[in-house]
Amino acid sequence: MCNRSSRMPSSTITTLVRQLEAVPEQAKASLTPGTMRDVLDSIPDPRKRRGIRHGLTEILALAVCAVLTGAKSFAEIAEWAADTGRGPLAKAGIKVPHVTTIQRVLARVDGDVFDTAFGAWVIAQVKPKVIAIDGKEVRGAKNGGGDRVHLMAAVDHATGTILGQVSIGIKTNEITRFEDLLDTIKNLLGMIITMDALHTQRSHAEYLIKRGAHYIMTVKGNQRSLQRHLKELPWKDVPVGNKQPYKKHGRKGSRSIKVITIDAGILFPHASQAAQITRRSRRTNGTKWSVETVYIITSLPAETTSAADLNTMVRGHWTIENRLHWVRDVVFLEDKSMVRTGNAPRLMASLRNLAISLYRIARIANIAKATRHTARSAHRALKLARIRPLPATLH
Repeated sequence: MCNRSSRMPSSTITTLVRQLEAVPEQAKASLTPGTMRDVLDSIPDPRKRRGIRHGLTEILALAVCAVLTGAKSFAEIAEWAADTGRGPLAKAGIKVPHVTTIQRVLARVDGDVFDTAFGAWVIAQVKPKVIAIDGKEVRGAKNGGGDRVHLMAAVDHATGTILGQVSIGIKTNEITRFEDLLDTIKNLLGMIITMDALHTQRSHAEYLIKRGAHYIMTVKGNQRSLQRHLKELPWKDVPVGNKQPYKKHGRKGSRSIKVITIDAGILFPHASQAAQITRRSRRTNGTKWSVETVYIITSLPAETTSAADLNTMVRGHWTIENRLHWVRDVVFLEDKSMVRTGNAPRLMASLRNLAISLYRIARIANIAKATRHTARSAHRALKLARIRPLPATLH
C-alpha cells in the first residue's frame, strides 16, 4: 500500500487576513496573529456605530462559548451567559448584554462572512489534504423569508473539522454553489476533493483542476452515458486491488475495489482512473448479505494513488454523515430547531460547526459527553474557545 500522505505536495495555507478596525492601532501589536479574537474582530458589525454598548466581538465570543456547552438557540445562549458565564466572561473582558441584544445582533450577523473567517482559521490549524463536500437541510427551520434552510459544507477527512459552509438559497442548488463554497478556501493546491454523485459535473472537474486540486467523484444515473461506459469496462478481468472489512453500528461487511487506468475513450475532464467498489454488509447477528456496486472516477494518477488509497478516501467521504450531520442533529438537535429570525438559523448552524471543529481540534471524539462536561464550568468553555483576557490596555 502506498503512503499517499508522504507524496502529496504540502498545501500552502494562506494566513487569515485580519481586519481590526475596532481595535486601537497601538493595541494591535499585542495580539497574537491568528488568535480567536483576531477572527472575531474580523466579522463586520451589522449595527450602526452610534449607541453601541456591547461590541460584536463580545457577543460572538459568549455565543461560541455557550454553544460549546450545548446551547441550541439564542435564548439558551443568553441564559448561559447570564446564569453561568457572567463571572468568567467578565474576567475575559466580556460584558454580558441583555437577552434581546444578543438575539437581535446575532440574527443579523452575515453567515457567509462568519463561515469564511472561521473556515480559514480552522484550515490553518488542521492543514487538510482530503476534503469532503456535502449538503444538509435544517428541516425544522426557515429563514426570514419563510424559505427552507439548506447548507453545504466542506469537511476535513482526517479531523472532521468544518472548513467552510455556504447557504443554498431557494433559487439555487448545491451544484451552482459548489464553486462558491470552494472559493472560500484560498488555496486548494494539491488537495483532494470528494463528493457524491450530484456533484459529478464536468464543470466541477475543470474548476478543481484549474485550482490545482484533484477530484474523486461517484458516478450514478445523473451521468448515464458515463455510468454505462464504466459498467462496460472489463471488470471481470481486473483483480481486486484492495479489500477493507469493517464492523460497527450493528453491521459487518467489507468494501472491495478494482481500479482501471482510463484511456481517452472516457470523455470526462482530466479523468485518470476509474474504480468499481463492491460493498457487502449484513447485520452482525443476521445471515442475509446486501451487495451494492458503485463506480468512481478520479483525476488522481495511478503512479501516486493506489487502490487502497482510493478505497480509504471513498469510504472517508461518508464520514461526513457521522462526524457532522449526525452530531448537529443528535447532539445539538438541529433538525428540531425552530429558530426563524433573519440569518438566525444559518448563524446557529455556523456556531455549531465551529463548536464541533473546536472539539475536534482538541481531539475530543465524544462531543455529546464533552458538551455536558463543558457545561459544568464556564472556564472550560472559554479555554476550548481560546478566549483569553485582553491586555489591560484594551479593557
